[in-house]
Amino acid sequence: MIILSVIKDIEIIGEAASRISEETKLKYSDIPWKDIVGMRNRLIHSYFDVDIKLVWNTTRNNLPLLLKSLKKILSYSK
Repeated sequence: MIILSVIKDIEIIGEAASRISEETKLKYSDIPWKDIVGMRNRLIHSYFDVDIKLVWNTTRNNLPLLLKSLKKILSYSK
């Protein structure tokens, strides 16, 4: 079931985002850190109420933008 893998990946991304320092979050305030962590929390605690359409829209629309931003951040740190 691909959707379960996608949900797990979003949970991992959210958990990682929750561990980003406040300094880094402020430095890259264009990234919606709070929303990323909030999505993780919703997926972790919603159990049977996960909105599959929301997960799919996040995967299609938000994750590519996040990936682009994170690649830019990584290129700055080199």
